[in-house]
Amino acid sequence: MKIALVGYGKMGKMIEEIAVSRGHEIVCKIDINESGSFDSKEFESADVVIEFTVPKAAYENYMKCFEKGKAVVSGTTGWTDRLPEIKEMCKDGKQTFFYSSNFSLGVNIFFEINRRLAEIMNQFDNYDVNMVETHHIHKLDAPSGTAISLADDIVAKLDRKTSWNLGPEYKKESVQIAAIREGEVPGIHSIKYVSDVDSIEITHNAKTRRGFAFGVVLAAEYTNGKKGFLGMSDMLKF
Repeated sequence: MKIALVGYGKMGKMIEEIAVSRGHEIVCKIDINESGSFDSKEFESADVVIEFTVPKAAYENYMKCFEKGKAVVSGTTGWTDRLPEIKEMCKDGKQTFFYSSNFSLGVNIFFEINRRLAEIMNQFDNYDVNMVETHHIHKLDAPSGTAISLADDIVAKLDRKTSWNLGPEYKKESVQIAAIREGEVPGIHSIKYVSDVDSIEITHNAKTRRGFAFGVVLAAEYTNGKKGFLGMSDMLKF
């Protein structure tokens, strides 16, 4: 498979290493410090584009890829207020887009556990729920895309919660999220249900970003040759 990389920071370099080790070819790299171009022959030859950049650039990058008819795999977070537009563009197989706020296989198992736990806890309204997410100091968005996905799933399953909120202010109808930025932490997400007599907590702790990069390459392999809007639940069959 021929891959174009849009974004060639730490994650892009890790994705390249894993992709090459699995027999794929990186035909184009587009970044501030790379000479690749959306209009180049190298980009045109790509089977799949992997995009990992920053929130303010992501949507425009997708449009450039779509103009060239390229399938896109992206994990950039902080722009998803426009995700419905992307889904509309992918209707009837007009464009191909694989999106996940987190490509780690472990995190996606955690997503499934979180949904199931919320379903159970919907029966027990004596428990309140909150979340803490911790990431490295370089992360630009807060809360993390993963935290938002987790919170949205809780809201969808818990009748007593209608939204989520970031910060210290407590709202009875909201899932409270604390976002911590420190050191070089790859990512920790903890969800806690608390009652007057006990608490139940689930946590995912990423030891390295390599798990994310490996999941991205698997997603690119899955996306190649497919049409429409895709996600980890499609690939993992949850």
